[in-house]
Amino acid sequence: MKLCYALRRGVFYPSTRDEFGQMPPRAERHRYLPLVKSMGFDAVEVGVDDMLDEPGARDLAGELHDHGLDIGCVRAGGGLSSPFGAAEAAARLERAVRLAGVCGASVVNSALVGPLTHPGGPGAGHQGERVSQGSSRLASEQDYVVTAERLRSAGRLAADTGVRISIEVHQGSIADNSRATLHLLDLVGLDSVGANPDLGNIYWQYEYPEETPEAAITALAPRAVYWHCKNLLRTHIPDLQRSFFARVPLPDGEIDYRFAVSAMLAAGYDGYFAVEGAQKGDQLTQDRRSLDYARGLLAELSAAATNGRIAAAV
Repeated sequence: MKLCYALRRGVFYPSTRDEFGQMPPRAERHRYLPLVKSMGFDAVEVGVDDMLDEPGARDLAGELHDHGLDIGCVRAGGGLSSPFGAAEAAARLERAVRLAGVCGASVVNSALVGPLTHPGGPGAGHQGERVSQGSSRLASEQDYVVTAERLRSAGRLAADTGVRISIEVHQGSIADNSRATLHLLDLVGLDSVGANPDLGNIYWQYEYPEETPEAAITALAPRAVYWHCKNLLRTHIPDLQRSFFARVPLPDGEIDYRFAVSAMLAAGYDGYFAVEGAQKGDQLTQDRRSLDYARGLLAELSAAATNGRIAAAV
């Protein structure tokens, strides 16, 4: 697996800009990007709106290449079955596919999260409650059929472009657990559309997780084409019927990435291990800890898998 930086906080002195998933402004990146490369990342995940058009995509790719980095993934997103915003989300996804082809990214990631039906109401935050707006529990089969049709259209474009689309397992979407995601993938029926088994998004959606990380990764690993990796600490407050979560570096949380990496390697996954970065505090120090852990784990488990294959062949 190669290592991609799915950065979530881009504050970098002297800029105070803090837009989700955006790098620091260009004027600061001549100092920022060498740090990202020196940490050991191969690529960076960028949002489709970071490029705007084809010249912008080429320009950003060139800037990253100058520092030894690729654009590994272009991030799109949006619900594809809601009557509110679905057409715009579908157009955004197809634009991301086209720009991914221009900038050399191998995957477009899409979280199928639509507009809230009850802003400020129960489940609006998609974390730690007994309900989650937009979830698979509240979806109809027609939601899956319509979403699959739009993903199939984008997936055909992706196949022609040499790009794959990953459906991110994401809270507040109809693809929020392994069963729902596999159902959607089966409806789409294209090799160019696969899964992003983001275990953290399953873990923090409800008061009690719908499934264990071990069950989810085992089910989804054979269909994975991209992989967001983050970790969490859960605090359950029974009197409130809620759980609260703290983002922590990968080695410090409750999701067992030794098991998860083993499952992905066993399934033959050779895509990006995308470190989904910290959103508070000194993100570069925290994300370096996550990356060092991931590199060590991948080296250890890959060597063990290779030795196992050699022993079996003797």
